[in-house]
Amino acid sequence: MHDLLDPKNDFVFKRIFGSEENKDILLAFLNRTFMEAGEPPLTEIVLLNPYTDKDSPRDKQSIFDIQAKTAEGKLINVEMQLFNKYDNEKRTLFYWSKQYSGQLEEGQSYKKLKKCVTINILNFTILPNERYHNVFHLREDNSGLTLIDDIEIHIMELSKLNKHIIPNEGGLLNWLLFLKSEDTTNWEVLKVNEPTLGKAMTALEYLSQDAEARRMYEMRQKALHDEASMLEGARAEGESIGRSKEKLEVAQNMLDKDMDIKTIAELTGLSAEQVGKLKRTH
Repeated sequence: MHDLLDPKNDFVFKRIFGSEENKDILLAFLNRTFMEAGEPPLTEIVLLNPYTDKDSPRDKQSIFDIQAKTAEGKLINVEMQLFNKYDNEKRTLFYWSKQYSGQLEEGQSYKKLKKCVTINILNFTILPNERYHNVFHLREDNSGLTLIDDIEIHIMELSKLNKHIIPNEGGLLNWLLFLKSEDTTNWEVLKVNEPTLGKAMTALEYLSQDAEARRMYEMRQKALHDEASMLEGARAEGESIGRSKEKLEVAQNMLDKDMDIKTIAELTGLSAEQVGKLKRTH
């Protein structure tokens, strides 16, 4: 048997949760998400961007988010993020706002705007608490009064899950442990707790044995790793430039106080040549 593909890969995630034939899998996952947040379950959803063969890792325009609409018109966006792209909070709010404002055509009334829900499943940690599932709304600080219910953001952090946890009942935790996939020995228990998970597991096993799906998965995995490395490199370079700029500012202050070049170089870590050049240009 082939090794299982990683369901956290957004290409695989959309194949399992975002296909028309697997709409019941997505519905079961969403219902556990909303029920844990104290909201009523959904009875029906419509996929707005179901998986098709055009969703290829070779195409940079492919959208691997899952977008759905409820019978009441509520819009839901589910995104799997394997690597930290940084500024996640601002990025989340930006994409939520595009989804919300994108509902209206020119001249339409604001009353037509429907609630938008963003669900971000992260393979890393961004929130300073121990909860693996956090839900955000727009509320007044002191009284908790809701200004409007149109914004709802779920942050699920797989990194906060202990792989040795074995739930003894149904719930969202079963789904997140499946997605984390560090320990498959408890999958039979998860499947008993959440029967629809069995279909998701079967879909993953099927994909893992499909040569073309595996090739596309590896292509997407490489693209994700390359993007993560590029972002990390850019971030490190930015931090390095920032530190160099600070050193030059300190060195300039020392020059203004008539300190000698050798001493400045020793104290700042700059070379004597860099300090000398700084002195000549000011």
